[in-house]
Amino acid sequence: MSSPQPVLIGGQWRAARGSETFRASNPATREPLADLYPVSSWEDCDAALDAAQSAFEQLRELPGERLAEFLDSYAAGIEQRKAELVEVAHQETALPRAPRLADVELPRTTGQLRQAATAARDGSWRLAVVDAAAGLRTWFAPLGPVCVFGPNNFPFAFGSASGGDFAAAIAGGNPVIAKANSSHPGTTRLLAEIAAEAVAARGLPAATVQLLYRTGHADGERLVSDPRVGATGYTGSRSAGLKLKAAADAAGKPIYLELSSVNPVVILPGAIEERLDQLANEFTVSCLMGTGQFCTNPGLVVLLKGTASDRLVESVVERFRETPAGTLLSEGVERSLTAAVETLVRHGAELRTGDARRGAGFSHPNALLTVSGQRFLEQPEVMQTEAFGNASLWVIADNLDQARQILRHLEGNLTGCIYSHSAGDDDLAYDRLEPILRQRVGRLLNDKMPTGVAVSPAMNHGGPFPATGHPGFTAVGLPAAIRRFAMLHCYDNVRPHRLPPGLRDH
Repeated sequence: MSSPQPVLIGGQWRAARGSETFRASNPATREPLADLYPVSSWEDCDAALDAAQSAFEQLRELPGERLAEFLDSYAAGIEQRKAELVEVAHQETALPRAPRLADVELPRTTGQLRQAATAARDGSWRLAVVDAAAGLRTWFAPLGPVCVFGPNNFPFAFGSASGGDFAAAIAGGNPVIAKANSSHPGTTRLLAEIAAEAVAARGLPAATVQLLYRTGHADGERLVSDPRVGATGYTGSRSAGLKLKAAADAAGKPIYLELSSVNPVVILPGAIEERLDQLANEFTVSCLMGTGQFCTNPGLVVLLKGTASDRLVESVVERFRETPAGTLLSEGVERSLTAAVETLVRHGAELRTGDARRGAGFSHPNALLTVSGQRFLEQPEVMQTEAFGNASLWVIADNLDQARQILRHLEGNLTGCIYSHSAGDDDLAYDRLEPILRQRVGRLLNDKMPTGVAVSPAMNHGGPFPATGHPGFTAVGLPAAIRRFAMLHCYDNVRPHRLPPGLRDH
């Protein structure tokens, strides 16, 4: 029997402390993959925290240029091992090698690492403020070791050892303890190897990047609440995230969560009359792209009752039936999607695509459901059950006033969109709906499906709870994302030569 893969702690690849192990599966075949991975005990967590604390004491004193050199070097290392990374990620996730992994996600990952390098160099994330008359100076500074929990759906771009949280934490001068997602541990191991090589080559502290594959639930909660931790970045399921949040909150430790979002899309009558086929195509592509496994997937659509809306629903139903169902990321995703669809049907939604075919491997038939506005309002919490995957619930409101009530009952979401007539026929309805939707989403769109998330300084990939744990921060978009992992340092009457160089008079 093969030995478990080693963990990375304090710059050394060593055997994990703990007796439990696990394997990832190939989602396309439902078969376990060969490599064995360890479930770390608290002893590993404790050692990683000690090493991270020691690394932080050195990192926080380094100039941004040193951090930037590492991030640039790491991005180059990822590109050099692109073929290997893409192949392993494909085996573990069944995501297409091209264009998804090789041509979209991997370049996005190296691009955001380089954007983080630029932010580290220019220091704009620090927001320095000087009140010379009062003798006061403030800026943001590194917070401390950051734990990063990566999701299953973006093995590179949101990965615990490579993604946006990782890049933001490092750019801010904080070491990272990466907790791999159990769906793609091999991909994360390769990324951590490349990162460790870049750490050594650039002379950063050995524990700048560390890797654990899995912990027990109690140890995970203990990890995020430990006094040595500065903050945690988490992307994943709502249930697991809330348990970590409760533990971190009880200890007063910041934790930035991306948990759940149905991303409501409102399609007004004028837009349907103007471009029904275009809307049906746009929605189908957005909802079924990547088998719907995006945190910005349009999982809830609101329409006003009428012949045009009926025609749009039927058009999308037809497209859902004709489009082959894709492969889901894991057995757990298949199980949770099945349970979510069953919950919606049990509480009154109608499954309009019951004869759609299942795909290969872990899969679920493309599922379009409809429900009346009244039924939605009778149980809005249940009707917002996230069906993560190739599914969407369409709510048919009786009129504009009922649509406003539906929007008022929405939980917080990452995105929200309103489609309207291009010549202004829907403007009065838009003006009555937009203010309600605006307060319930982090990013508001017009006439554009929400699936894509641009890596831009102007992007907000966040929103009110339960989309995230805090509405004032973004997980995508530098330099703003760095400030999640920073604390505000104030200097009052401190002698000039004792101030950090960036706060001195020049």
